Amino acid sequence: MLTGSMVALVTPMSRDGAVDHGELGGLIDFHVDAGTEALIIAGTTGESATLTRAEHVELLERSAELAAGRIPIIAGTGSNSTRQTLELSLEASRLPIAALLIVTPYYNKPTQEGLVRHYTVIADAVDKPIILYNVPGRTAVDLKPATVIRLAAHPGVVGIKDATAELDRVAELREGCGRKFSLLSGDDLSSREFMLAGGDGVISVTGNVAPAGLRALCDAARAGRRDEAEAIDSKLVDLHRDLFIESNPIPVKWALHEMGLIGPGIRLPLTVLEARHRPAVMAAMVKAGVEPVTA
Repeated sequence: MLTGSMVALVTPMSRDGAVDHGELGGLIDFHVDAGTEALIIAGTTGESATLTRAEHVELLERSAELAAGRIPIIAGTGSNSTRQTLELSLEASRLPIAALLIVTPYYNKPTQEGLVRHYTVIADAVDKPIILYNVPGRTAVDLKPATVIRLAAHPGVVGIKDATAELDRVAELREGCGRKFSLLSGDDLSSREFMLAGGDGVISVTGNVAPAGLRALCDAARAGRRDEAEAIDSKLVDLHRDLFIESNPIPVKWALHEMGLIGPGIRLPLTVLEARHRPAVMAAMVKAGVEPVTA
């Protein structure tokens, strides 16, 4: 069961936008040392929409190789085409990864029945567990709880990353999907309450910058220690908010560059964080106990 402090990893890039596999290894080591419980590679935060197919596959291959069994790797393989998603998922499934994270098809706005068929086609074909990913704010389609419950009956569908921030879904999904189905928050701001309500963990952006703090939050919240979870989260809450001051992953890549962990690269149509937003992100980092590299 995939649970706890899981991080949607950025894809490090050089100034010209080339993927930097050397820095990728450093990031993976950073998370192993900090106690992160799984890494999601080539998700939204990993700029999957701007990667070529060859780059996407190579990124997954290198991540699995560099992790070397020290931390579970979850491969982002979703797209708005069932055929393309299936082809990439099959290719990723040959790698030593723990699961596939598959976002709802974006832009074309499928029906709930279309979503069931989309995921079922993939789950029937691959030999890796599938985590559903529902993020209506980016995809313009909402994977409704009743649809998730239908899909949870498939033995290959093992969990959901839910980024709706609608906490009343936790109880409904837990009752309908059972205890073995992983309920993962996809919204850092509401993740504490999501876990305290019975969720199993979070797939986080904040964890890129403050992985040890996020792990401590997850441990406390999953154990039901509300006071401790609230105290830890009070130091992280500004990061939860300000890492979205511009479109993700713009702020988090800037923060990691300031920490000396990655180069400045990001791909168009995304751009480097505007100067006017940098003080807020820096202040959030300092509040969370994260210090930039000194000049």
